[in-house]
Amino acid sequence: MSGILYLVATPIGNLEDITLRAIRVLREVDFVICEDSRRSGMLLKHLDIKKPLRTLHDHTQKSGLEALVLEIKNGAQAALVSDAGTPIISDPGFPLVRELVRLGVKIEAIPGPCAFVSALIVSGLPANEFTFIGYLPQKETARRNRLQEFAGEKRTLIFYESPYRLLKALKDMAEILGDREASVSREMTKKFEETTRGKLSEILSYFESKKVLGEFAIVVKGNE
Repeated sequence: MSGILYLVATPIGNLEDITLRAIRVLREVDFVICEDSRRSGMLLKHLDIKKPLRTLHDHTQKSGLEALVLEIKNGAQAALVSDAGTPIISDPGFPLVRELVRLGVKIEAIPGPCAFVSALIVSGLPANEFTFIGYLPQKETARRNRLQEFAGEKRTLIFYESPYRLLKALKDMAEILGDREASVSREMTKKFEETTRGKLSEILSYFESKKVLGEFAIVVKGNE
């Protein structure tokens, strides 16, 4: 009999955002699959849960992925968590899920925090239809080409960005998408949570005047 993989959403900052169901599942599984054992270990310690941790990230060898698949296929119950938020969303783990789906192994989602959803609902921009794009390419030409693909998109656009590339991304957005209404949220649910709203040029000017820290979710109004 095959086992089960739970996709468990974890807090994106505030540890009070863990759900009761997530805590129960983490206590019941045989092991936890994580991106960074140090970060996930801190969460489990906070919850007073002791479970073996198996790492799975972009550099995991094929043999490591196959071992996890075999273990779950043979009856193990496992939980997949990301460093923060909902697994699979701009995080490692998709190859594992895809292979277990192919084998007919049961997969169950344990919903919870998701950074881009939180950023969208506080943005003040239309949330009835949206397109989540995630991280843009690091290199300038590839980033600008990617933005050009969405220049005509009428739905609200949502991106993730690191502090190291935020200014470049905002500048390219203003040039390629136009100086649209936007919202930039950083450090969602954490002590220094902040959401800045306005035209892309205004938001760019704001962040150019200060030290850029934290992880960012950028919400941009669609093409009218």
